[in-house]
Amino acid sequence: MKLKVYPKERFYLFLMFIVSAIIYAILILSGIGIMYLLIATIFAFFAHGIFIGSIRGNSIRVSDKQFPEVYKIAKELSQKIGFEEVPLIYIMQSGGMLNAFATKFLGRNFVIIYSDVLELAYKEGEPAVAFIIAHELAHIKRKHLTWRGLLYPAMLVPFLGPAYSRACEYTSDLIAAQLVPDGAIQGLTVLATGKRLYQKLNILEVINQSEEESGFWIWLSEKFSNHPNLIKRINRVYYETKVVIDSKGYQMQ
Repeated sequence: MKLKVYPKERFYLFLMFIVSAIIYAILILSGIGIMYLLIATIFAFFAHGIFIGSIRGNSIRVSDKQFPEVYKIAKELSQKIGFEEVPLIYIMQSGGMLNAFATKFLGRNFVIIYSDVLELAYKEGEPAVAFIIAHELAHIKRKHLTWRGLLYPAMLVPFLGPAYSRACEYTSDLIAAQLVPDGAIQGLTVLATGKRLYQKLNILEVINQSEEESGFWIWLSEKFSNHPNLIKRINRVYYETKVVIDSKGYQMQ
């Protein structure tokens, strides 16, 4: 399968390389900058290690014996996307938040799913869960986690870092929509309305809203964000997947 990539991702990645190379060169040539770079690297390594340790010590690992339905989804998606093995998947309590994220440490890939998202798998929402998992697997496949670590100096540059992150999110949406077209709209709308109301969402009205909601402050808020506006993401995957909508604006099953 040839995976789709949001065009601007490669452009922003190129800029990130240039900016990071310049910053690294300045730090190295300054002499004392090497010390700061080393200290920052060590601090980031231990901070991330502690973070991973906390996840592994306080979350439930998914396997063929623990939440097997979720593991089956992840295994099938991993095979489709070209992974030789399934990344380590953990379920974490999040106090009602609906999300998931991927991370990497010492060469191992992790996908963390917030517990409320997992409940969807047991309430006729497996396509939505599959899309969310596929989105995180896409981040790993495209090496977004690796690039962000290596190009961290550029990530701190105003507008550039967030622009690259938003492009990565669009790419992951596109890939996840390729893998789970039936769950693309559901997977995003559940983040907007919650694990119950998303099934009642009028998709056509959301699309209309995305085309009507504009203005300076909406534009500016997105430029400072690492994620594209959610309504825009729903709009994009709607036109990408061409899901079938009934006359009342609801997705047909």
